[in-house]
Amino acid sequence: MATDTPLRPAADASFDDGRGSRRPAPLSPGPAARLRRLIGVEEPLLAWVPEERTRYTWYGALVVNTALLGALSMVLALASFRSDLPLAAVIAVAVVWFWVVLALDSWLVSSTHGTTVKKWTLAVRFLLSVLLGLFIAEPILFQIFDKEIRQEIAVRNERTVAGFRGMLVSCNPTDGASTANRPECARYQLKVAGSPAELARQIENNTSRAAALRTQVDSINKTLNAKMATEQRLCGRENWIWRGGVRDVTITCERAREATSDYRANSEIETYERRLEDLVAQGQDLAARKDRAADAYQPLLQRAIDTKTRQRAAALDTDGILTRAAGLKEVAASDGFALFLTVVLHLLLLCLDAMPVLAKLLSGATTYDTLLGARYAASRRLHAEELQVQHACARLEHEERRHRVEQDTADRMGRLEHAYQRAQAERAVRERAELEARMDRILRARGA
Repeated sequence: MATDTPLRPAADASFDDGRGSRRPAPLSPGPAARLRRLIGVEEPLLAWVPEERTRYTWYGALVVNTALLGALSMVLALASFRSDLPLAAVIAVAVVWFWVVLALDSWLVSSTHGTTVKKWTLAVRFLLSVLLGLFIAEPILFQIFDKEIRQEIAVRNERTVAGFRGMLVSCNPTDGASTANRPECARYQLKVAGSPAELARQIENNTSRAAALRTQVDSINKTLNAKMATEQRLCGRENWIWRGGVRDVTITCERAREATSDYRANSEIETYERRLEDLVAQGQDLAARKDRAADAYQPLLQRAIDTKTRQRAAALDTDGILTRAAGLKEVAASDGFALFLTVVLHLLLLCLDAMPVLAKLLSGATTYDTLLGARYAASRRLHAEELQVQHACARLEHEERRHRVEQDTADRMGRLEHAYQRAQAERAVRERAELEARMDRILRARGA
């Protein structure tokens, strides 16, 4: 019967197109098959259209080339920005980045296989490829324009250092005058010991302190002189009295002497006079230092400016990614031909990095995509039919289980009814026997 004829899968069917090309063609193991497998191509299905093997082989080669370009870009980036890393670390990072780019591009390409691919999905995939290409292209551009970028960075750093030194010179005059009233000098003021202006401020401060102390000493001496004059007046010979047969001073004189001594001790006039002498000597020393500072301050100030300038120059970045990106921008902006080369190289590297998805976008659907789409459609139909069969089987099993439950329920109800009727009959027999026994007892009782 026809239904007994075994069915053969499509992958096992073969035909000859009359030109000596059998379908499906024999599988071709080797590097080409590995490249095609890398982008998700099924060899048994591609065997039906062996003419497209070359296309998909080069398609896989494009993906590998993009990954190799990404690894090279990462090596150049690490060599430029992190030259302190050991070679083993650079190679390890490059291998990891090669795998990341390879996996991403393989997914982008393998996800486009099918009968039709929507334009917007290809556009999204192309955008991802462009973003990846931008990250890969920049280190390569940095290496191509390395000499020009370094020259631009050096010139810019020299301008920055020259401007910094100019501000230091402007905000720190050789006479030591203060520039605190200039807002632009807030970050450029230097503290150099021995400046004439600083010494002048110290002399002014010393003079004011000495003047205040001199005023205090003069006030104390004035009061002390008044007390001494009072003491001399009260202790004069004209005020002596006879005491014990001899002439002696009065009690008022003794009190005046005691008041003078107490005031001299409590006013600490000697301490204030020593302090005043020290301030006068310090003022003379500061005046002498100020006379010598005019010649000694300028070399100290120049040395401080040179030190700050060297520190500023050492702190400037020369190899950072942002610095090099700014240098590339300035190189492109300074020359029209450099801008043209930068744009062309950007576009070229972006096209190379986005070529896997771009090639799919340009080539459109192939015969392999048609066969794969047909397989997808057949798989969907088979899956839908399988779901219908599973649903029918589940429904039959449910009906069978429901019928079995109904039969079991009826059988149980019959057994319960039979048991109930038998119990009712047995109870009726017992009740009749009990009534007959009572009747016999009543009859015997009456007969007696």
